[in-house]
Amino acid sequence: MDSEWLRSQLPGRRIEWHNTIGSTMTQASRLASVGAASGTVVGAEEQTAGRGRHGRSWHSEPGLGLYVSIILRRRFDPATLPVITLALGLAVREAILSTADLACDLRWPNDVLIESRKCAGILTQLESSAIIAGIGINVNHSVFPVELTNIATSLRIASGHVHSREQLLVHLLASVDRYCDLLEKHGRGPVIEMFARTSSYVSGRRVCVDQDGSLLRGTTAGLNDSGFLILRGDDGAHNLILAGGVRPCS
Repeated sequence: MDSEWLRSQLPGRRIEWHNTIGSTMTQASRLASVGAASGTVVGAEEQTAGRGRHGRSWHSEPGLGLYVSIILRRRFDPATLPVITLALGLAVREAILSTADLACDLRWPNDVLIESRKCAGILTQLESSAIIAGIGINVNHSVFPVELTNIATSLRIASGHVHSREQLLVHLLASVDRYCDLLEKHGRGPVIEMFARTSSYVSGRRVCVDQDGSLLRGTTAGLNDSGFLILRGDDGAHNLILAGGVRPCS
């Protein structure tokens, strides 16, 4: 990663880049706790303890992906907080389209897919009145471990080309700013509408949802006004999904 070029393209933005780090989110949380400014970026060539949802690890092969965490200090209405992950998903999708000319699907709440395989993931947490947005994008991976082959992909695999991680990060930060501005100024409605329009998983999709060790099966029936997923279960009941892994099923 050419961090000096990045800083020339992003004047005034603090960028902390590491060759190897446990987790960019952990370091961004530390910086947020001592007052680091909104927009501060922590990135790494490699994470040895990259974090996904529900305590899972994130495969962070050295030098091939974009592994960053961004500190966000925004005047979000508390009611918009559940929608931030959706806004970030839209931002990642837009950045990938701008950089690699690849159209992505969004799987509620935090997965970015190309042809049904995951190319990016998002994790958010609160820290010292800031939101830490952790984003991992598989950029130039040519292969994955056997256990991930059927569920993961990269921009390189999908396009047949190597892509600039620097350009992708510049586009990503601009997109994150745009969607955060939208959420801050206009509330959750426009983001929920855009996510629902963009994602094939929001309505009419047969899925399984892991809920505290049990598996719910049904068909998605849209998002509610707070951005949570509605699942019409096989028993006819409408379930409001606040969290949990959503996966396609028969």
